Amino acid sequence: MSIFAVARRAIGCTVALGALAAALAAQEKVDAATIDKIKSEEMAKSQVMSLTSWLTDVYGPRLTGSPITKQAGDWAVKTMKGWGLANVHYESWGPFGRGWTNDRFSFQATAPQAFPIVAAPRAWSASSKGKVSGAALFVKADSLADLLKLAGKLKGKFVMFDTLLTVMPHMTAEGSRLTDDQLATMAAAKPPEPSAGRAGGPGRAGGPGGAFRAPFNVTRDTAAMRFLEKEGIGALLLRARGDGGTVFTDNGNPRTKEAAQVPVVHVAAESYGRIFRTLQKDVPVTLELEMKNSFYDDDPNSFNVLAEIPGTDPKLKDEVVMIGGHFDSWHSGTGATDNAAGSAIMMEAMRLITSLGLKPRRTIRIGLWTGEEQGLFGSRAYVRQHFQDSTGVKPEQAKLSAYFNVDNGTGKIRGVYEQGNADVAPIFDAWMGPFKADGMKTLTISNTGGTDHLSFDGVGIPGFQFIQDPVEYGTRTHHSNADVFERVQADDMKWNSAVLAAFAWQAAQRDTQLPRKVRVQP
Repeated sequence: MSIFAVARRAIGCTVALGALAAALAAQEKVDAATIDKIKSEEMAKSQVMSLTSWLTDVYGPRLTGSPITKQAGDWAVKTMKGWGLANVHYESWGPFGRGWTNDRFSFQATAPQAFPIVAAPRAWSASSKGKVSGAALFVKADSLADLLKLAGKLKGKFVMFDTLLTVMPHMTAEGSRLTDDQLATMAAAKPPEPSAGRAGGPGRAGGPGGAFRAPFNVTRDTAAMRFLEKEGIGALLLRARGDGGTVFTDNGNPRTKEAAQVPVVHVAAESYGRIFRTLQKDVPVTLELEMKNSFYDDDPNSFNVLAEIPGTDPKLKDEVVMIGGHFDSWHSGTGATDNAAGSAIMMEAMRLITSLGLKPRRTIRIGLWTGEEQGLFGSRAYVRQHFQDSTGVKPEQAKLSAYFNVDNGTGKIRGVYEQGNADVAPIFDAWMGPFKADGMKTLTISNTGGTDHLSFDGVGIPGFQFIQDPVEYGTRTHHSNADVFERVQADDMKWNSAVLAAFAWQAAQRDTQLPRKVRVQP
């Protein structure tokens, strides 16, 4: 364990740690001249917003398995080949399952008053049977047995299981930047304690609370969905998360041919509420839906997109620094902040290094992953193929110095999550030097989860995600119909592209690879 790692575990004094970090950071070589060129080039000749527009306005959304996603991949391959990148190619993985697109969607109330309904199809939902009209019906069912009592009464109905959502006024801004106090709290985080591996827990099988029982959820109950299909309902209406016209989607219907074929729609809280309250008054509500969806079963596999800037040092060119982000998205918007932003930043970083004629010592490789939204499928498949699988560690694992990921929206990068790897702190602190005056200054031993750097970290490769300003990510754009180009912030995107190019360059130029995480025994 490094001196810095020991100190971070043993010392509670932020001042002492800061002084030690500064001393160690001073020993790290920083190519300030090249980083200045990268920053200047990006501010003057950026293409990152054009890349984002292509990925959203033209090739969005990019639901894994859809033909639009393959069109986006073809565009990315052609674009990166045009920049002169090497070894630009697809790597297939799978099987993933059925592809799906929504081709037409129109939903409105026709009685007692006509009004448009704000809504979005659920991914992998069946189509309606043409343009269908029927009565809205609220069903109170706490179990499958309750639902089965309605046999013969649901044909053609628009069935609602959710109750009202109390919509509160938004008294604070939906968008925000990280404050100095918030960043200081992140920087002061303690290293995670090794897990003691406790078994059981309150409320779960084996724990003192007894067996865990989830509440009845019709969309997760195979028998319930099959019953609704047999009944021939018009559609199943789900009250969407969010309000103010924002419709947040979820993980979608099952992606197999054998799944119940039921039209399922996410309905915005305000539209759902109007229908529900009208029914409470014993006034019938008639709805009209036309939803056409297409399924694609010809190729059950998906793909990742890879490209490289070859290394030039005879001793180091076989080693690799990777940057990447997930290429797929959800379907109700165009996948802008999640994650065209990350994909465009990574592509722009590669373009920057290439356009400046820089010759890295190590190879710099970009990976654009699909299947992230369903469980990091693409990056995990890549890691299994190249670095480690059930048979053990592969030779390539030792050749990958680090992986850097972006997948937290459009917000400005303010620092780095160390992923429990304290030894990288003085290195990253030095690399942040050219960016500190403008707000990138924070390191935290903590991790942010749920995205592709975890695939690499899980097999012992240093994998990192950046600290970003939240902007509107969690409040407005993440997995919603508001995830569109207009929500992407150009100045942040330019900054982030320069940061990624600089970090990739510095990692490629080091005499040694980045240190790997020390596994501390309890």
